[in-house]
Amino acid sequence: MTIKVGDTIPSMKLMHGTADGPKEISTDEIFKGKKVVLFSVPGAFTPTCSAKHLPGFVTNAGAFKAKGVDSVVCMAVNDAFVMGAWGKSANSGDIIMLADGSANLAKALGLELDLNGRGMGTRSQRFALVAQDGKVTHLAVEPAGQFGVSSAEEVLKHV
Repeated sequence: MTIKVGDTIPSMKLMHGTADGPKEISTDEIFKGKKVVLFSVPGAFTPTCSAKHLPGFVTNAGAFKAKGVDSVVCMAVNDAFVMGAWGKSANSGDIIMLADGSANLAKALGLELDLNGRGMGTRSQRFALVAQDGKVTHLAVEPAGQFGVSSAEEVLKHV
């Protein structure tokens, strides 16, 4: 079952790619008492993700902050080393680069994507959500192969 507006982000531990290497972080730590934008991509360093999705959030980081967003989180089903390297190469600044290495959060949200036929395993669908104190207030899931409703510019309209 896919998460929906009004639902609470599940409590679990993931990995955060930092300048000091991988660090464990819980979804409670990320979301509790905060207004958070979480966007997820099928994979780090992939064409649309690298050329459009992440750069849009990097460019608009100040606009999110101005609208009261405490954190912007980028998630992919990659390991923390890959997410850290991708964040560094994209000059992601304060965006939290979250590694959902085994797709546990994607599965818990009901937003996993089966790309086994393309040799990529289980990934996350492309989506964005806004959460206030861990409760989803906006959810935008992209139709397969598309990019638009989860873009930074569209999400800014819903924070």
